[in-house]
Amino acid sequence: MTLPVRVCLVGAGRVAKVHANSLVNHVSAGELVAIVDTDPEVLKKTADRLGIKERYSSLEDALDGSKFNAVIITIPTFAHASLAITAASAGKHIFLEKPMALSLEECDAIINAIQRNDVLLQMGFMRRFDPEFVVAAQRIEAGEIGQPMLIKSLTHGPGLPPVWARDLERSNGNLAEVNSHDWDCVRWLMGSNQERVYVEVANFKGKSRGVEAEDFYDTDLVSIRFENGGLGSISGVCPCDYGYDARVEIIGERGIMQIGEMKGKSIVVCVNRDQGLVTPIYRTWPERFEWAYIREIEHFVECIQTGTTPTVGGEDGWWAVAGVLAGTKSFLDERPVYLSEVIETGVSS
Repeated sequence: MTLPVRVCLVGAGRVAKVHANSLVNHVSAGELVAIVDTDPEVLKKTADRLGIKERYSSLEDALDGSKFNAVIITIPTFAHASLAITAASAGKHIFLEKPMALSLEECDAIINAIQRNDVLLQMGFMRRFDPEFVVAAQRIEAGEIGQPMLIKSLTHGPGLPPVWARDLERSNGNLAEVNSHDWDCVRWLMGSNQERVYVEVANFKGKSRGVEAEDFYDTDLVSIRFENGGLGSISGVCPCDYGYDARVEIIGERGIMQIGEMKGKSIVVCVNRDQGLVTPIYRTWPERFEWAYIREIEHFVECIQTGTTPTVGGEDGWWAVAGVLAGTKSFLDERPVYLSEVIETGVSS
């Protein structure tokens, strides 16, 4: 009989709760045994809710005091590299939320630690496991719409990012915190790495909502040329206020494919003829990608049990960070930027 994969959750915030729900309620082959968070109140609240007794203020304390096979890291980006390297050095398999890290040097250090300690790394790109996106990718690969020529991806979030994520030095801004999934998605579905990007950003709402961080932007538009000649675009808005919105359109040589829609449920309501038809929209990202979050953790646990390499790993995280860095350089320098300008010799370059 295969034993359950014992997991330590590093971080007890919003994303951590989503992954904890997957482990506790949907993935029977995984067992949540410990939680780490530096905020005692957040740690207590989440651990109490989940009934987890093993609670620690640091990963080092958890490694000394608990027995587990893997970690799920959900803390802010600026701490990803140090925690991932610590976990890998202790022989723990790693599920790492996006973005992978702040720099390509940090990404390389994580990948080196993974390879050196022979552990698995899965990136938290949940769109790779969303039923709609999975089917779309299969149909593109089968040639249904021909070679993709143009791909457009958007992520619009309802509220302001957390305070730390508004600071470019600590997060790389919304291109990373909001659009990391888009960077991965367009590269995945186009089947090619980005070659050149041009980015425009704007700050429409930040000042009125008290955001004082330097170079903060709430709206971004990315233009991409891929190595295979394909074109792409990414748009990000946070806060958009109207709800959570994630959609993709792919135009191929023989057809078009659209993934996702604004409508959250198959319900249409007409209260009166002046108001017209009303339909619910997704309010949050956990609601939109509920099954994707469950299936990515299920995949992570299965890979550990079978010794299989996850379908989305360090190289994918590395390329998303490379896109973010090139995009940031583009809007700061006010010019198109080739990926080669930010890529140095490294593990995945």
